Amino acid sequence: MGDAGGASDRVVNQLLTEMDGMNSKKNVFIIGATNRPDQIDPAILRPGRLDQLIYVPLPDEAGRLSILQAQLRKTPLEPGLDLNLIAKAANGFSGADLSYIVQRAAKFAIKESIEANVRYDQEKEDKVKTENGEDIDMDVKETEDEDKPDFVPYITHAHFEEAMKTAKRSVSAAELRRYEAYAQQLQASRGQLSNFRFEGGASGAAGGSSTSGTQSAANDGANTESAGAAFGNGEEEDDLYS
Repeated sequence: MGDAGGASDRVVNQLLTEMDGMNSKKNVFIIGATNRPDQIDPAILRPGRLDQLIYVPLPDEAGRLSILQAQLRKTPLEPGLDLNLIAKAANGFSGADLSYIVQRAAKFAIKESIEANVRYDQEKEDKVKTENGEDIDMDVKETEDEDKPDFVPYITHAHFEEAMKTAKRSVSAAELRRYEAYAQQLQASRGQLSNFRFEGGASGAAGGSSTSGTQSAANDGANTESAGAAFGNGEEEDDLYS
């Protein structure tokens, strides 16, 4: 099914117009990311646009540890909590998957803190009712709230264990193989002129013996003839730049 309204074409055309309007005087760098490289419009990948394609694989164990440390840099953690164990267990997880684990563990900690505070308030309220009857002094209650302890001061290993139970990989093995195959195809498509050599360099390199020199001269002659057949004779063709 195609785009009946042509919205995708209009967005691509506008994006191409904006990119083509940039020049070297503008310090603007365009970076894009996608998990569907096969769906990219070929016009965007032409030279001068998004012509540098880089395959970013899933993070390894050291990369996963760095991601966890970056996401938890401002989060209080239980002393002795080893993030290396989480990074080692989360093999094949992406950065978004690790972010889910961190956020899930934080939510478990918040939930435990709320439940602990509710129990604390209920116990205090029941105690005051028992001692003073049904009337509760609000000033006393506010003073007690200020002295309320922090029941969950940090994220513990138990919170991460609960978060890991619901975590899963967002990139399947089949998708990973498809990305790797596309990366290999992209690498193979580069360097179509990898055998290009200047004639002077080639003849100089082949000047070690008369046989190789003769063979090189014959190859140069064949190359010249093939080049003339491909591009035409320069004397017969008009100079396009005159």
